[in-house]
Amino acid sequence: MTIEWTFFLSELMQNPILMVVTLLNIGVIVVNGATDAPNAIATAVSTRAMKPRHAIIMAAVFNFLGLLLVSLVSTAVAHTIFSMVDFGGDSHQALTALMAAMVAIIVWGAAAWWFGIPTSQSHSLIAGLTGAAIAVQGSLDAINGAEWMKVIYGILLSTLLGFGLGWINYKIIGRLFRNADRVRANRFFKWAQVGSGAAVAFMHGAQDGQKFMSIFMLAIMMTAGMGMDLSGVAMPMWLMIFCAFNMGFGTAVGGERIIKSVGMDMVKLEAFQGFAASLSTFVSLFLATFGGLPVSTTHTNTTAIMGVGAAKSPKSVKWSIAIDMVKTWVLTFPGCGILGYICAKLFLMIL
Repeated sequence: MTIEWTFFLSELMQNPILMVVTLLNIGVIVVNGATDAPNAIATAVSTRAMKPRHAIIMAAVFNFLGLLLVSLVSTAVAHTIFSMVDFGGDSHQALTALMAAMVAIIVWGAAAWWFGIPTSQSHSLIAGLTGAAIAVQGSLDAINGAEWMKVIYGILLSTLLGFGLGWINYKIIGRLFRNADRVRANRFFKWAQVGSGAAVAFMHGAQDGQKFMSIFMLAIMMTAGMGMDLSGVAMPMWLMIFCAFNMGFGTAVGGERIIKSVGMDMVKLEAFQGFAASLSTFVSLFLATFGGLPVSTTHTNTTAIMGVGAAKSPKSVKWSIAIDMVKTWVLTFPGCGILGYICAKLFLMIL
């Protein structure tokens, strides 16, 4: 079964809450493109392999392609987000709570972007949905524990694998090229950086884009009274293209603040070190995406950079910046979750 775009437009014109949810989700996707996506090419900018504007355009294009092409093969991450919480059987209340979650997510993400702090839109999304679902259901029964545990697995994978691969790749590449001509090696790794940056942007589109696709599917199925069973329901092509376009647009219009925070302030990298970090990020995102584990691109890329920096020299990493980022991630789940809960309670009383 496939949901046609004509059906979605028809429902959109008849249901103002669905219209608000749609606009807010577009806003969240654009904010994600402006805040999370630039991390994909932060290392290429920090090593001077690419100019910021060229890197951002590349990231926008590959974000679009990543979501579109990977979703044709696997929508595992979208299914995980869709099944993570239960908004109940009342379609009006469920849609209202979903709208509240979107408000919480975009407020949290916009505030982080304003202060130039790399934050996880993925964690904000999960937290906001969870808080809103608990509000509408009135208990923790709103949470699907088995699916929610994939978030924990994703955090562990992105942290440990990102850092570990960064450390290992630095050592391997350094050993393989230790006798290479420095000028020729730098020229090679400049282009390798461009390629690995494009690959990370590709996987970011696939990973994060699917999360927002699931929000649209939740909204559409709630509005149509179809419940929360995705079995037999295919992700429509028009939805993939729509989400991919909005994410690419967000990346194209913003991002230099985040690039500086992650790629240039945390640790100074040479070309081969930047390649080692990007390669580590790509592998981690690839495994997580096809394993249905929702992870943060920011989190994964940051830990990979830290791994490379630590392999180079623990003193070369500005750990204070890394600690500030960890504090942000730690605050996101309770902070955005509580915000989602409060917004849902408020909207349910008003609407």
